Amino acid sequence: MAEQPDEDVVAFAHMLFDLARTGDAERLGEYLDAGLTPNLTNDKGDTLLILAAYQGQQEAVQVLLDHGAEVGRVNDRGQTALAAAVFKQSAPTVSALLVAGADPNAGSPSAAETARFFDLPEMARLLEEPRR
Repeated sequence: MAEQPDEDVVAFAHMLFDLARTGDAERLGEYLDAGLTPNLTNDKGDTLLILAAYQGQQEAVQVLLDHGAEVGRVNDRGQTALAAAVFKQSAPTVSALLVAGADPNAGSPSAAETARFFDLPEMARLLEEPRR
């Protein structure tokens, strides 16, 4: 029988995911500086980066990228941070992920497919621009 995780550890993990969702880049950066893995995932496979991108938290996204978050990681549904940012139409977040090397065709649905399906021409154009 598997041992149950400590309640304090679970509460701490929830707090970290909330920092990503709410965009508290400063506190998130402090934990990352102290050794927190930037690729921490929840029970759905969502990384801190995916959650921050979905909420359009560009500063938190950048802090995670600066600390080595894997831009191409997918969650349990095959979604990437880039697809999440495209869905939410967060141009600054999309741009930051693209500069970090995110692939518009990775995942399922990919960011490119998301832009087409939801008829997001501005996002589609952003995905097609040359990387800076």
